[in-house]
Amino acid sequence: MESHESLKGFYERNAPNLASQCIGVNTMGHFNVFSREYCSPLTPYSRRDYYKISLIIGKGKLHYADKWIKVDRPALLFSNPIIPYSWEADDEDQKGWFCLFTDQFLHNGTRMGNLQDSPLFKIGGTPVFFIDEEQQKILAEIYTKMMTEIQSEYIHKYDMLRAYLHLMIHETMKMQPAESFEPYQNASQRVASLFMELLERQFPIDSPEAFLKLKTPNDYAQSLSIHVNSLNRSVKEITGKTTSQQITARIIQEANALLKHTDWNIAEIAYGLGFEEPAYFTNYFKKQTGITPNALRMNVV
Repeated sequence: MESHESLKGFYERNAPNLASQCIGVNTMGHFNVFSREYCSPLTPYSRRDYYKISLIIGKGKLHYADKWIKVDRPALLFSNPIIPYSWEADDEDQKGWFCLFTDQFLHNGTRMGNLQDSPLFKIGGTPVFFIDEEQQKILAEIYTKMMTEIQSEYIHKYDMLRAYLHLMIHETMKMQPAESFEPYQNASQRVASLFMELLERQFPIDSPEAFLKLKTPNDYAQSLSIHVNSLNRSVKEITGKTTSQQITARIIQEANALLKHTDWNIAEIAYGLGFEEPAYFTNYFKKQTGITPNALRMNVV
């Protein structure tokens, strides 16, 4: 499982020759629009650091941590940086468009509220809207105008694109979201597997500055966009150990490797593993292993 896809990663994966079409992330934000011919038949399960709205004309399945939905007719998909998902096409006939953008782009010069509070993007919301022929016509026209505008030389074209984006959002808010999500029959197995993959991707720690980002069950639950109780129940059911025990075991494994195979001092190892103070790390390590980090290192030497 990919843990995170950046804008740079998106272009490297899909359209490296088109990156110059976007605007600077550090000034006005980022926006681009594409035909879905640039979509892979299978996109990895991950979070993205950008927002994306896709008009899907083609059949496939959308997978989330503990549920999925079959897309068997035209649909509009809203994705945000918080909720990971993957797309699995059922056939090669995939058409439509998608645009990707940052929060900074959409809010540039406007007073629009936080996108993650919007019913279209919020956690726990329904991000899929099946559309009828008339709605498809309206949305297709907006995307077509976006495709034309982004290629133009008009000095205010990004203001136009922002207006089209707002129009698309408002058109969608008139619609009824999909309600046909299905739970996985093996939901516990899937959640536990995603957790273990995400846990493993936090390692190895390459430098003290590249410190551990996810340290608690709640951190992992938020990253997978599921309730921590659901995560704990699934991990315990499948692995026989609690989520905390799995995290602790992997941190101790990494600590042993760093103590034995690097010349980092104890403070550097502690910070790299996410401990605010070296003393916290020493107490944690001794509680789990019965020996202090310094004693382990001396025995190795």
